[in-house]
Amino acid sequence: MWRPRRFSRIFDEIERAFEEIDEMIDRMFRTFVRTPREAAEVAVEGPYFYGFSITIGPDGRPIIQEFGNVRPSRWGIERSDVRRPYVETHVDSKAGVLKVVAELPGVDKESIKVNATEDVVTIRAEQGDRKYYADVKLPAKVDPTTAKASYRNGVLEVTLKLKERVEEGKGYEVKVE
Repeated sequence: MWRPRRFSRIFDEIERAFEEIDEMIDRMFRTFVRTPREAAEVAVEGPYFYGFSITIGPDGRPIIQEFGNVRPSRWGIERSDVRRPYVETHVDSKAGVLKVVAELPGVDKESIKVNATEDVVTIRAEQGDRKYYADVKLPAKVDPTTAKASYRNGVLEVTLKLKERVEEGKGYEVKVE
C-alpha cells in the first residue's frame, strides 16, 4: 500500500517514541525490581515469625488466631518489630475461672506488664530485641481485681475469676509472679 512520504515519517517517529518509552520502562524495572537473590544480598532483615491456630468456638464456628511479627496483606508481607504472642484462653465454668496462656520466650518476668479489664487482657513485654504485645478479647466477663499471673519457662498464665458485672472500662494492673 502506498503512503505519502510525510505520513511515513510520522509513523516512523511514533514507532521510535514507543521504543524509547519501552526502553525507559525496562530501565525503571531493572532499577526498582530485583530478583529475590539480589534483594537478599542488599539487606537481610529478620527473624520472621508467623503462625496461626484454628479452634472451634462455643458457637461451633472456627476461630483463627494469627501470631508472630509478620502478617500477610493485600500488598504483600507486612513486618513489625513487635511480635504478637501465641495466646490461648480457657474457661473453666465449674471452677469459675478463666485462664489466659501466652508464649513469651526470651523475656524476664520483670519486663512483662499485664493489664486486665472485665473483657480484655493486655500483655506487653520488652527485653532487648524481643517485643511482645497482645490485646486478648475474653470470651466471658471476669472480675479483673482477682487476676493472678505467673511466668515460667517462657509461658505466662493469667487466671481471673468469672463475674457477671464489674465497673465498665476500669483496668487493673496485674502483678506477674
